[in-house]
Parts: sequence; C-alpha cells; structure tokens
Amino acid sequence: MNLILLFDDDFIKAGNSVRLKDHRLRHVIDVHQASEGDELTVGLLNGKMGVGHLTFLSPEAMEMDVTLNVEPPPSLPLTLIMALPRPKVLKRVLRTISAMGVKRLFLINSWRVEKSYWQSPALEEEKIREQLVLGLEQAKDTVLPEVMLRRLFKAFVEDELPGLIKDSMSLVAHPIADALCPRDVRQPVTLAIGPEGGFIPYEIEKLEACGFKTVNLGERILTVETAVPVLLARLF
Repeated sequence: MNLILLFDDDFIKAGNSVRLKDHRLRHVIDVHQASEGDELTVGLLNGKMGVGHLTFLSPEAMEMDVTLNVEPPPSLPLTLIMALPRPKVLKRVLRTISAMGVKRLFLINSWRVEKSYWQSPALEEEKIREQLVLGLEQAKDTVLPEVMLRRLFKAFVEDELPGLIKDSMSLVAHPIADALCPRDVRQPVTLAIGPEGGFIPYEIEKLEACGFKTVNLGERILTVETAVPVLLARLF
C-alpha cells in the first residue's frame, strides 16, 4: 500500500480529520511501523492526493489531519474491452489495469468464455471495487476505473462499439494476426483482448467490420494476465 486511500465516510470533522479502523490501520502499524507525528501519503477516492499527519495511533484506531493538494497521475487514453476471464485471473487483471491507469473497462462475452464465469461472485460490484482499490493503493492513484459488463457479444459490437471507438485507434490482440502491435501511440486507443485461445473467426470478423485492426505480440503465446500489462506498456 503506497497510498492510503480515503473515503468520504472516513472524515470525522468538518474539515480535514479522518479516523481509520480497518485494514489500513493494520497496514500503517505492521508495514509502515508509523508513530504519532509521522506523515503518510494519502488520497481521496476520485479526488486529490496529499499527506496525512498522524495525530493519534492505537491498536484500535488512528487519526490523521490530511492535506489534499496534489492531482492524481494522468490516466491512459485507452478503453479496454476484454473477454471475461476466469475469476482468479479477473482479480489479478483488475488490479493490474487499475494500477496502470486504465479508467474504462468493458468485460464482454465470447464463444470461448465459460458460462459459469458470469455467475462468479468475483463479478459482484463490491468484489470488483475491492480489486480496483488495491491497484490504486499500489500505484498511488485515486481515480476508480469504471467497469461495465456486456453479456451479449453481437449486440455489444453492433450497437454500442461503433460509438465507443470513434476518434480512436481500434486494435484487437490476436495471436495469428499479421501485424505487430504498434509502440508509443500518440492518440486514444480502444483495445480488445480475447479469452485464452483468442476470439473465434466469427468474432474477429465482427470486430474488423466495426473498424478494428488485428495485431500480435510476436511468436510467443501469452496468457491474458500477462498480455494485458505487456500490451499497455507497449502502446503507451
């Protein structure tokens, strides 16, 4: 936890004082090994970052006077569209995209996505938020990514996707594509990533008809959780 993320209900007075009792307290005691008088890096969810001056610390609670005057880091100019992965993989990917600055993610269906994945508790709003917050705390960011679920591939591609990709470079990662993924792109990107094994030919055709270009990462076939950070780092 490189940043202590604060929420509106943490504030105990009109002004700048917060009181924490949860895992953030344990982290400050066990990892930071902080003492009263220390300053810690803090940030308000979807707001500014700054410092927290530790005014009270006990095994049961901590209090800080916070100053929030620093803008969070810039987000990536990217919309990520990803076939819903296995629940355990999803948790890791959510942390990764949150830490790397992706602010809009669409989780979509695909022929190779197991139907059971859509019933996973990992898709509950609170579970998704938990993983995103972990990514923000790791990367020292405060802006929570937006995650949207789309269970119907054809309807999403035909009805919603054309508007989403407007004025962006639209790419779909595909292991047998002819072109390599570009580097250091200087414009907004819409990136689609398929399930393990990739999108099936019909799905690729639908994406290409919408305006997507297929790209690859070379001869090695990567897992989804590896491909996501590699693609983001390569593009930006």
